[in-house]
Amino acid sequence: MKKLTVGLSAVMLIGVLVALGFSHETAAQQPSSRHQVTNAEYEQWKIDLSNWGRWGDDDEMGALNLITPEKRRQAAALVTSGVSVSLSHDAIMDPNIRSAGGGIPYERFMLEATATNAMDRLTINFHGGVVSHIDALGHRFFDGKMYNGFSWQEVTETDGARKNSIHNLKNGIFTRGILVDIPRLKNLPYLEPGDRIYPEDLEAWERMAGVRVSSGDALLVRTGRWAREVEHGVASSRSGLDPSVIPWLRERDIAILGGESPQDAPALGDMPNLAVHDFVMIMMGIHLFDNFDLDAVAETAAKEDRWEFLLTAAPLAVPGGTGSPLNAIATF
Repeated sequence: MKKLTVGLSAVMLIGVLVALGFSHETAAQQPSSRHQVTNAEYEQWKIDLSNWGRWGDDDEMGALNLITPEKRRQAAALVTSGVSVSLSHDAIMDPNIRSAGGGIPYERFMLEATATNAMDRLTINFHGGVVSHIDALGHRFFDGKMYNGFSWQEVTETDGARKNSIHNLKNGIFTRGILVDIPRLKNLPYLEPGDRIYPEDLEAWERMAGVRVSSGDALLVRTGRWAREVEHGVASSRSGLDPSVIPWLRERDIAILGGESPQDAPALGDMPNLAVHDFVMIMMGIHLFDNFDLDAVAETAAKEDRWEFLLTAAPLAVPGGTGSPLNAIATF
């Protein structure tokens, strides 16, 4: 009789939820009270979790300082099978495609195509939600300040970013990459728009995958965005990190944060848009990989049965650049 009562209660609960129009997306949009970050907390974090001055008042490398020679040697030692996988999405040429985060696809102009020669020109507006790219620390500002307190006025029309430009990364990135595959954790093909990723999700993945995110790592978070777009087209919203992950990211001291969109789930309450994206870049000096395609590396990692690898990337050497299109490589 007790089992029957429990069963009837469950049926009644489902009926109530249906009557209220409760859906997967509605649930995804409602974080529990312990996750709800207020704007006041967010502002306090700008003091408590800041890396400004940590590597000197003139520093422009930010958390990339955590990629030490020892860290590079550790990353190099991860190469055993020698299998390499691109983390970049193929260049999108369709001018009609726009993402929830904005952005403009590549434009290609064929300059010449003859029996002896072919030449083309690419126009790339890489910021936004379409092109795989890296954000330099001179890309976004809080109250007119970029990472380490430099003024937004250090970015000019003639010189570009005179502070925190992508040119600081001319020697490339070489570190340990860790893939966090949230759809695999939840036994899903992909997350739905509005789904939120919390610190306990990241830690549950660590336990499942047998890895631990540590200082100097490049943390890559898969949501399955591109797999979902194949089936459903471009979404009007996105899944991603909840702002409650920010202290966790600071505690783990990552060097790079990457994902399949510009990082964030949709803003809720009084939180700003791109709360995670902007905070970790501006306050922590973490360079960001936006709009990566992590489907192929997830398949390879599953076959290799390991979720850490050597990550290499070489941004374009553009003085004053606020970022760069990027094809990063994972090598197992």
